[in-house]
Amino acid sequence: MMKSHLLSDTLSSIDRNSDEQEIRQRLLTDSQNESSGDFSIKSSEDLIDSVLEVPTKCVEQAKEVGKFVVDYVVDHTHLPHWLIDNEFLLSGHRPPMPSVKQCFASIFRLHTETVNIWTHLLGTLVFIVIAIYFLSRPSAEVHIEKKMIFGAFFLGAIICLLCSTLYHTLYCHSPKISKFFCKLDYCGIAVLIIGSVIPLLYYQFYCEFGTKIAYLSLIGLLGIACIVISMWDRFASSDYRVYRALLFITFGVFGFVPTCHYILRFGFKHAFTTGATQYLLVVAALYVIGAALYAARIPERLAPGLFDIWFQSHQLFHVFVVAAACVHYYGICILSQNQASYFGDCRTNILSSSTTNSFTSVFK
Repeated sequence: MMKSHLLSDTLSSIDRNSDEQEIRQRLLTDSQNESSGDFSIKSSEDLIDSVLEVPTKCVEQAKEVGKFVVDYVVDHTHLPHWLIDNEFLLSGHRPPMPSVKQCFASIFRLHTETVNIWTHLLGTLVFIVIAIYFLSRPSAEVHIEKKMIFGAFFLGAIICLLCSTLYHTLYCHSPKISKFFCKLDYCGIAVLIIGSVIPLLYYQFYCEFGTKIAYLSLIGLLGIACIVISMWDRFASSDYRVYRALLFITFGVFGFVPTCHYILRFGFKHAFTTGATQYLLVVAALYVIGAALYAARIPERLAPGLFDIWFQSHQLFHVFVVAAACVHYYGICILSQNQASYFGDCRTNILSSSTTNSFTSVFK
């Protein structure tokens, strides 16, 4: 069997050589017949060589492109222990890359983390642009106090999305770098929740300074507790995936407690008109659904290997986070406009009878 294969390979190579010689001879003959004597036989042979080198160069370039796109990824079984996070993603993983430059170059390659990187990288850029536009508007249009309140949300969103982008870019660098940016990623989630709650507290309890401070202090303490827990090494392991999701879901749900207070305080009609609570419910649903998919590892759990590159749970989670942040921004814009016009200037009208009557009319 082996002899027949060797014989066939030898014959095929002889045939290719003979075909190449025949092509070379034809080109040489044509060039000699058509030339007027200005070109020598040597120049004709050089021309023939250059023509025959074109397909060879094309093949070599194709191989280089193929290496750039495919050859650098490995299967799940070839990963070291510290890079194994999701056993349902079977292929397309980056191997350890102990070079920051190499890690950032992988942003433009196709692997299991490409979509994770780009979803939050583009989200970061979007919120940076929005923040620059919003904060650079004249004070006559947007008061400095409003800029500070919205600035807290922008800062939380940008920090969260940027930390996530850096983690998914650099986590294959080394165990130490992976662990550090993993902790930074979780801290970013806590910062986003705190930054998202600040505008809600400010506008939902627009004329109630004490209530705002009480809720803000409580949310801040819970956020610090989440950050401290996130710094725990074992918390970053894949075994604690479900607990991580539950922790941040709990923190996010508690951040919704002031909204429940607001609904009870002013009534459902006011909350879903002036208070724009419907947008906050959409935000909560997006965060919970995204976190649930991430914890359950759906859809890759249902078909291991099918979602290695596209539509895996972590990618869906990222999309839900960016969508929720955008909806939240729109919701607090509506809330700020409605509440400011509803309550007016609390500093001058809080003790006036007109303001007292407006509060009283809410409960009628």
